[in-house]
Amino acid sequence: MIKRRTFLWALGSTALTATGAFPQSSSGEVLRGFNLIETTSAPFGSQAAALSIAQLRKTGATAATVIPFLWQPAPTSSGIVMGDALPHDRIAAGIAQLHAAGLAAIVKPHVWVPESWAGAIVPAAGTEGDWHAAYENSLRAIAVTAEQSRAEVLVLGTELRGVSGAEAWEGTIAGLREAFSGKITYVAHGADEAEKVAFWPLLNAVAVSLYPVLGAAGATADWDRAIAKELDRVEAVARKHAKPIWIAEIGIRSAEGATERPWESAEERAAPADMALQADVLRRWLRALEARDIPDLWVWRWFTDPESGGAEDTDFTVQNKLAEEVIADFWGKG
Repeated sequence: MIKRRTFLWALGSTALTATGAFPQSSSGEVLRGFNLIETTSAPFGSQAAALSIAQLRKTGATAATVIPFLWQPAPTSSGIVMGDALPHDRIAAGIAQLHAAGLAAIVKPHVWVPESWAGAIVPAAGTEGDWHAAYENSLRAIAVTAEQSRAEVLVLGTELRGVSGAEAWEGTIAGLREAFSGKITYVAHGADEAEKVAFWPLLNAVAVSLYPVLGAAGATADWDRAIAKELDRVEAVARKHAKPIWIAEIGIRSAEGATERPWESAEERAAPADMALQADVLRRWLRALEARDIPDLWVWRWFTDPESGGAEDTDFTVQNKLAEEVIADFWGKG
């Protein structure tokens, strides 16, 4: 494959420094931005999506994700298929719009399981190989689209903690390297899963989603301790494998009580809006990451609809909220 990237990093491991610090991306380019979700009202390729991406860029972002969804009917099913929410032509359109805005494109597949989530996936006994073969088939097709569209990064999987211990991943990664010439990583569900993943040496970075319990509203010292504890463990994994850290997801709802269950969606619990809480939590994450020199971060989340979010919204998006201003002020320093 011809190696060409707008943002180019050297493949493989980097030796630990004399101080024991984990390595950073060798090119100096930072993957800093948002998980970008397509909406039906503003599909990739539309003028509305272009406007939303331009607003995203104004925060100081340098990158964003495009998220295709795979689908399976139940956690124990082996019948996983490519979903129709973001077909390949719109994956390509999303990558093209990010590049047109001067942003790096990260292709980050998620698996949708009705009334459950990706971390609950454990195929029924005897069907594990069928599940993995079906997943790899969809992933290879995504990799081809990402390569043809010149995406900078491909994510192997997101929060698949029930199947990430399978031996089959080594072969899957080798196949992806043949199809895709950019950076490849996997997004572990917090430090718990990151500590168990065996295939980090085959990837370009240790990537994690982080939603630890922070504590009661107003207990900011507890929030800081919870953030520090989680980052300590992730840093230990990165040092062990001599890889940079990519924070693939942090986020929290703009809703009262969100610090006690930061992963909880608006569909799971109704609550009054609290813009200040979301902004304060994200500010503390940004400060903690800056103090540890971890610049690569993709906040959850941003929508292609430029009118998303706002003062009455209680979900994760930071658009048109105080949190967007906080992030823009913080990234504007760099």
